Amino acid sequence: MEYRYENFNFPPNQSFTIRTEPLELIKYTHMKCHLNFEIALIEHCEGKRFIGDHTGDFKGSDLILMGGYLPHCWQYYGSVNSYQQPRVTVVHFFPDFLGNDLLDKPEARHLKELFHNASKGIRFTGSTFNTAKNLLEQMLVTKGLHRASLMLHLLDVLAQSSEYSILATPGFNIVDNSADADKINLIYDYIFKNFKETISLSHVASLVNMNPAAFCRFFKAKTNRTLLDFIKEVRIGFAAKLLLEGTCNVSEACYGSGHNNLSNFNKHFKEIKGQSPRSFVKEYAD
Repeated sequence: MEYRYENFNFPPNQSFTIRTEPLELIKYTHMKCHLNFEIALIEHCEGKRFIGDHTGDFKGSDLILMGGYLPHCWQYYGSVNSYQQPRVTVVHFFPDFLGNDLLDKPEARHLKELFHNASKGIRFTGSTFNTAKNLLEQMLVTKGLHRASLMLHLLDVLAQSSEYSILATPGFNIVDNSADADKINLIYDYIFKNFKETISLSHVASLVNMNPAAFCRFFKAKTNRTLLDFIKEVRIGFAAKLLLEGTCNVSEACYGSGHNNLSNFNKHFKEIKGQSPRSFVKEYAD
């Protein structure tokens, strides 16, 4: 399993994309991360979701809004009934999909808060879920301006809702502008690809043409974490996935996630997950 940065190219005649597809019962193979925002509707199955540093169970359905650069994946255990195929509907978009000044309009003030919270992942339930599901189904069979108007309606429903929960911690709120997004892109891409190896602060800083001191200030301001803390979270997140897959014991998960000391691994795991690796496996593994 690996962390993977994905880059989506929108068709020239679309400002956002939507698709639906059946779900096979699989174990996750990687944590995804991408610049654009995502709405994911999962139906007719059960499993676990991993959003940033959040781990949670779901059964039947799940509706999540995620901001850019928020690592995420789902593990699907099985269908909840024999007559409905598990499926996922996914929307990819940018907050300014209808223009750069959309969020400056007074009518869009609730969208700003929605997109801010999306950096941590938002799960919607109740009547909000039902309304959103209906709008997504309409969007799948429409095109052009009608589809765009449905998308705006969907975002308004989510922005006005009180039936939601925030999933990950505030430190994943990282992108303020395109220049910062490009820098975060480079940093994340490098860390996701190299977290099993020794990572040098000076080398990471050089990727974005900064000296180490300036880089530390920048990274802390954008992620609410030090680089070392972020690398620690990535490694522990990967180790947790290895443990839940059931193919590694604690020692193997330790060294397979870039740690070289079992004692430090256990300490860091408890700091981030709130429990020891063995307790984590006992609670979450089948």
